[in-house]
Amino acid sequence: MGTMNTARKLDLERGKGLQLLFVGGVMAVSLILGQRSACADPAKTELSDPALRAKEMALVMEIHKKIVANSKETTETAMKKYRVVPLEDPTLKMPATPFFMLPIKGGSFTMGSREPKSDPPEVPAHTVTLDPFWMQQCEVTWNEYAPFMYHDWNRQNKQKTLADAIVYPTKPLIEREDGFPAVSMSQHAANKYCQWLSARTGHFYRLPTEAEWEYACRAGTESAYSFGDNPADLGQYGWFKENSNGKSQRVGKKLPNPWGLHDMHGNVAEWTLDGFAKYEKAPAKNPWIRGTDTYPHAVRGGSWDDPAELCRSASRQPSDRSWNQDPILRQKAVWILERPTVGFRVVRPLKAPTAEEMFRYWNNEVEFDLNK
Repeated sequence: MGTMNTARKLDLERGKGLQLLFVGGVMAVSLILGQRSACADPAKTELSDPALRAKEMALVMEIHKKIVANSKETTETAMKKYRVVPLEDPTLKMPATPFFMLPIKGGSFTMGSREPKSDPPEVPAHTVTLDPFWMQQCEVTWNEYAPFMYHDWNRQNKQKTLADAIVYPTKPLIEREDGFPAVSMSQHAANKYCQWLSARTGHFYRLPTEAEWEYACRAGTESAYSFGDNPADLGQYGWFKENSNGKSQRVGKKLPNPWGLHDMHGNVAEWTLDGFAKYEKAPAKNPWIRGTDTYPHAVRGGSWDDPAELCRSASRQPSDRSWNQDPILRQKAVWILERPTVGFRVVRPLKAPTAEEMFRYWNNEVEFDLNK
């Protein structure tokens, strides 16, 4: 039985019922779908709580030790394309589909739009310099994401690993198909997937910054799209409103950009690490504008439901509170969204960050929608 068939069977067996969610390393029990969570008051589940923050930091430090011990590449010339097998473990029932990471050389580029009548959030065009990193060749698929969603059930015995201590998300109430991009997760859920993947593999993974995403999407080009300026050519490279038949499509079926990355234009829009802010606030080297509220965060690339204009390399979209439809954790940690157009892919910087930096990448600390 395939991964998605197994997942759908599990949903039916559970009746989408009792789910156990670790919030900041502490277990909270959520009742049957649609009822209010039995989780403690939001103020007691935020990582501003010293005890919860200390537990999460201790977990991150253990993952950091594993990553440092496993690090081999130290120079850009040593970076090669490689295959990720995140669940190479005989005790797991639902192994994930392997995927590829492509090396992206460091360098400088012009970020933002220089096109006539550019949208205000896309200007001014400015020079950004980035260190080298790897980027996932295609968007994260349901085959890759499902073992993270189900890792409470996925282990066949009581053996525990670092990955088992990481939070896991509410299951989205949408169809999940083999080879299709995973969607409808919040930025918080995507961050926690990156932490889980890092614990499973011994390599550090996170969401790309906006600058990394656009740099990789442009792939050395300065045109509106990585293939040129003519939107009539978009159908060869991406799924968008005019050719998607009203839904996302299997990843990797369109032509890649010049650096070998698929689906950077369309299919699903992709989360980045950044809050949605004016470019003037960002530094020129390795910029990252950390969000200061649950919304907005920056989403890139356009989707199957967007016109060609929103699939350009420079196009930016802000997330919005109206996307929050998590039926279990309303007003608490936001895990899922009513947004089947948004997914993500992961990056791995050449230089592994410190444990403190990893903590900040994986915990944006604005995941609690206290203002809803």
